[in-house]
Amino acid sequence: MKMIFRWHGPKDPISLQYIKQIPVLYGIVSSLYDMPLGETWPMARIQNLRSAAAAHDLKMDVVDSFRVHEEIKLGKPGREALIPQYIETLKNLAASGIKIVCYNFMPVFDWTRTHMEYQLPDGSNTLAFEAALVDKLDVSNGVIPLPGIGTKYPPEKLQALLEEYKGVSTEQMWSNLEYFLGKLVPVAEQLGLKLALHADDPPRSVFGLPRIIKNIEDHRRVLDIINSPANGLTLCSGTIGSDLNNDVPAFINEFAARQRVHYVHLRNVKVAENGDFYECAHPTECGSLDMAEIMRALHDAHFSGYARPDHGRMIWGETGVPGYGLYDRALGIMYLQGLWEGIAKQKNKALLPSLNAVA
Repeated sequence: MKMIFRWHGPKDPISLQYIKQIPVLYGIVSSLYDMPLGETWPMARIQNLRSAAAAHDLKMDVVDSFRVHEEIKLGKPGREALIPQYIETLKNLAASGIKIVCYNFMPVFDWTRTHMEYQLPDGSNTLAFEAALVDKLDVSNGVIPLPGIGTKYPPEKLQALLEEYKGVSTEQMWSNLEYFLGKLVPVAEQLGLKLALHADDPPRSVFGLPRIIKNIEDHRRVLDIINSPANGLTLCSGTIGSDLNNDVPAFINEFAARQRVHYVHLRNVKVAENGDFYECAHPTECGSLDMAEIMRALHDAHFSGYARPDHGRMIWGETGVPGYGLYDRALGIMYLQGLWEGIAKQKNKALLPSLNAVA
């Protein structure tokens, strides 16, 4: 497993110098966050990110936030002109040395939270989701009074998008995803790239939008669209695990064992029966997920791909991009690496008697 750390580029308040000081870190994951949606990513800018990482002895093999245009998700005629630009971006990524491309197919919003600084009893703050608050909001005027929306639109644009999606069924969304993968996966195969789809965050209906990547059956269906290593998954424990009906180790046992999980986001969440959740510290005892079992499932599947500690709390007075502070994510890496090393040593110890008997 290669542990990496999300860096938001030169404007990130966390420097690569500090990130480099996290022990046993393989590299970073980043993106061109300011690129207009659907435009081709310039190779020079991708290479600049990788060069910045390399200057601190960090690798960058993965890009996050490879955003899909709404014309594609809606299945509109404009997608025909957009697909060649996405293909050109894939070519530029591959030529620059990128290996994994993480994307999602969530309509309108990349992610949704109701609180960006939810206060915890220990004085830290974190991202949180209140289901009833989302369910009762009337967003028909294009105004969403929530701080935690992954993609921002002017009210008139958002109103128009929400209106368009009223006529899109979940089966139409699946058809539009199939079209997108049908165009990009063969190209990714030729380039040696692996696409890695992230689940809907959270994995539930939001504002009546057709969300299709929510459970284990949905993940199976994605992989069945095109049976290729280039058509893979980003497995996000915190996203999947925010629905208590989802068994995260079961996802890993099925999909990582098939070598179709290329990238893992590792975080814990504290989930209530009513669907509310907040993002807690990584250790098992802090949340609703058994992080030790999740790591063991990855180890059992011989997972050798990329993983990041995903989000973290804001602790020790740190300020910055919510969910993306340095301190708690660094603590998370140390905890996850400790689990990984302990699992490996436990397995090696268990093998010793049989090896000695053979000798």
